[in-house]
Amino acid sequence: MIQKLLIANRGEIAVRIIRACREMGIETVAIYSTADKEALHTQLADESICVGESSAAESYLNMENIISATIASGADAIHPGFGFLSENSRFTKLCETCNITYVGPNSDVIERLGNKSIARTTMEKAGVPVIPGSNEQVLTAEQGREIAAKVGYPVIIKAALGGGGKGMRVAYSEEDFVREFQTAQKESEMAFGDGTMYIEHYVEHPRHIEFQVLADKFGNVIHLGERDCSIQRNHQKMIEESPSIALSDELRKKMGEMAVRAAKAAHYENAGTIEFLLEPDGRFYFMEMNTRIQVEHPVTEFVTGIDLIKQQIRIADGSPLDIKQSDVVLKGHAIECRINAEDPEKNFRPCPGKITELYFPGGNGVRIDSAVYNGYEVTPYYDSMLVKLIVHGEDRETAIRKMRSALGEMIIEGLTTNIDYQYEIINDEEYVLGNVNVDFIEEFNERRRNNPEINE
Repeated sequence: MIQKLLIANRGEIAVRIIRACREMGIETVAIYSTADKEALHTQLADESICVGESSAAESYLNMENIISATIASGADAIHPGFGFLSENSRFTKLCETCNITYVGPNSDVIERLGNKSIARTTMEKAGVPVIPGSNEQVLTAEQGREIAAKVGYPVIIKAALGGGGKGMRVAYSEEDFVREFQTAQKESEMAFGDGTMYIEHYVEHPRHIEFQVLADKFGNVIHLGERDCSIQRNHQKMIEESPSIALSDELRKKMGEMAVRAAKAAHYENAGTIEFLLEPDGRFYFMEMNTRIQVEHPVTEFVTGIDLIKQQIRIADGSPLDIKQSDVVLKGHAIECRINAEDPEKNFRPCPGKITELYFPGGNGVRIDSAVYNGYEVTPYYDSMLVKLIVHGEDRETAIRKMRSALGEMIIEGLTTNIDYQYEIINDEEYVLGNVNVDFIEEFNERRRNNPEINE
């Protein structure tokens, strides 16, 4: 049994994991950089160990220092959270080599699913719908152009080892292709040290629908319904919901079955997310699988009543799933808004600084996941997310009203945030009607520009 767990992360996800471990009777070890010495997660954990300087490369991405901290503290397990090393197969392999329980899938699975070309081939063989595209690795623009002609324009050019929207470009015609390919490949080389690309048909105006799966070490796999993550900027999610109003019961069942099939084909273990693109006519395609807990996992916890972090730890500890598919029932509607230290009026520029006044909303069905406090110094070194505000209501209309109320109450002073911007989205007529897709933010910003009264 896991006795002591080291959290290889920071911020609200580290706090979230610490709280779950407390309830499970597991001791926790926090790691921190010199910039995070006074961070909340270092104060809440049973032990805290500094692993490096302020930059992530010297601390939260420093594999050797993190492994050393684990061994020195006597921790027998590591939870990677999300971001940082959470999908790094080399780090997972180090844990395996050092006989440290890794809360997540094994290194081979992470490596295979992290390579989009291999993941795509795996899903094709399993009969999971994939977007028409290249089956082989693409290394040159000429090779890519031939594939694009077969797939059909528009096409999207993606880094095989990419993520977070980097190394990704859309070409709408053969004339655009070479320029966009070279740009995407250069980005990929700079961000990931690899210029391997792949090409697929570009699905225009889809919804981004992801299914949460749980898989144990005994071949049991279930899904916990879907999250609609269509509202995003530059491929970074902003608002997530569960369930999606775009899915009928029949389509949910079909997509859920495909999510389970995908996880089984990958020989997956632990919590993971199968991401799909959904077209307006109901056709859907596998996009990728995230081999970690997601930022937006609380909306699934609200509608299912299942604690995903605890499930992750139990699975890593070797326990079989104690939930069957028939046990999973989606109740009500949940919405999450990510509150960031950024200025929407200046192209979402990060806005670090000291929080001088702080008030969080509360009440029935309101959840705050955060690691900030009054007087907390938001540094420029890491992600700008401050708070995840999650609400749950009996239906979508109730949840929207609850989110409006909660956003209206929230106060974070001393730096610029996107609270008001999120409030505008929640009140936007198209959002309320559910007319959303991955291009929603661009269309919303256009409506704001054309209607100055929105900002008054």
